[in-house]
Amino acid sequence: MGKPVIHGLNLEVPEYAIMSIIGPANSGITTLLRALNRLTDLNHEASIDGEILIDGKNIHAQDTNVTELRRRVGIVFDVPTPLPMTIFDNIAYGPRLKGVKSKKALAEIAEEVLTMASLWDEIKDRLHLPALRLSGGQQQRLCIARALALKPEIILLDRPCASLDPISTAKIEDSLINLKERFTILISPHTIEQARRISDRVAFMLMGNLVEEGVTEDIFVAPQDSRTEDYISGRFG
Repeated sequence: MGKPVIHGLNLEVPEYAIMSIIGPANSGITTLLRALNRLTDLNHEASIDGEILIDGKNIHAQDTNVTELRRRVGIVFDVPTPLPMTIFDNIAYGPRLKGVKSKKALAEIAEEVLTMASLWDEIKDRLHLPALRLSGGQQQRLCIARALALKPEIILLDRPCASLDPISTAKIEDSLINLKERFTILISPHTIEQARRISDRVAFMLMGNLVEEGVTEDIFVAPQDSRTEDYISGRFG
C-alpha cells in the first residue's frame, strides 16, 4: 500500500461561490480536485476511503455514471489543452457527443459559453480558425468555455492562470467572479493574492491535511492556526 496523499479530509464546498484551496507543493490539492470527478480512476494504483458527496449522493456508488459525473463536474487544468480542431469545433465537440446536431443550436451554445468565458468579442469572427492559433490566455478561456458547453454544475480549476500573463489572468478572474452566479467553483489558485481577490472561502491544506477553512477575509486577516498565518505571510511555501 502506498503513502496516503490526503488524510481524513472533511470539507464542505458552498454552492454558487468560489472556494480556493491553497497550500504548498505536495499538499494533495491536485489529487483532491481530480478525485472530485473521478479522474483518479485513471490511476489504477490509487484508492479512496470515505465518501465524496454531491447533492447528498456518493460519487463512488456502484450506480454512478462516471461520464455523466464528469459532465456535471468539469475540470480545467494548469496548461491550456485545446483540441486540435477549430475554435468552434472545440465548443461543439461535447454537445455533439450529447446528441446536439442542429447548427443553429451549436452556434447559440458557442456564443453563450464564449461570452461567459469573456472570449466571444475577441474571436467571434475567427471561429473556424484552428484553436491552437489563439494566445495562451485565449486558449485557457476556450478550455473554460468548452467545459461550460456541457452545462456542468461544478467547475474545478487546477492553477488555471499558472502560465498566463497578468492581463489574461485578470480576464479569467473576472469571468470566474461572474460565473459563480450560476456555478459552484473550486480552484487551486496560482498565487495567494489570487485567492484573496476572487474567493468567497479559502481552505488551507498542508501535507495532505486540511489545516483551516473559512471566509476569505477571516483566513487572511485573522487565521486561527499559526501555520496558516505563516503560509499566507510567505514564511514558507
